[in-house]
Amino acid sequence: MHDSIGYHATFAARLVERRVEDGLRDFGLTRVGWCILLAVAEEGLRNPSDIARFVGIDRTATSRALRTLENEGLVSRAIGQEDRRTTEVTMTAAGYDRMFQVVPICRENMKHFNAKLTEAERAELKRLLIKLCHGQAGES
Repeated sequence: MHDSIGYHATFAARLVERRVEDGLRDFGLTRVGWCILLAVAEEGLRNPSDIARFVGIDRTATSRALRTLENEGLVSRAIGQEDRRTTEVTMTAAGYDRMFQVVPICRENMKHFNAKLTEAERAELKRLLIKLCHGQAGES
């Protein structure tokens, strides 16, 4: 198991997640909630399915997280204007405020882990992770 790429990738991901979640918790956010705020505010995603794909979680988990964020007044959901069968997610002013409050925590977390690698190592790690996630052309 300790020779497994999956083990080390999962372990590293959990370390990064735990550290950032510790900081986000003080602001009433989870990592998933933070990622959803970024998806809506920074990526301009409005459709829950697109948000789920961006965050890397299933539609049910996305709906649950959106409900929590909506109950806290950070996002709003409405029936789609062009297609009434869809849901459209938008940020509220409180959502933007909360997002900007936690940016320093997330930046510090990235800085903490980036400092462990040289610039070349970071570039290579990113390249390899993208390759693992997306494969070569035609692979999944």
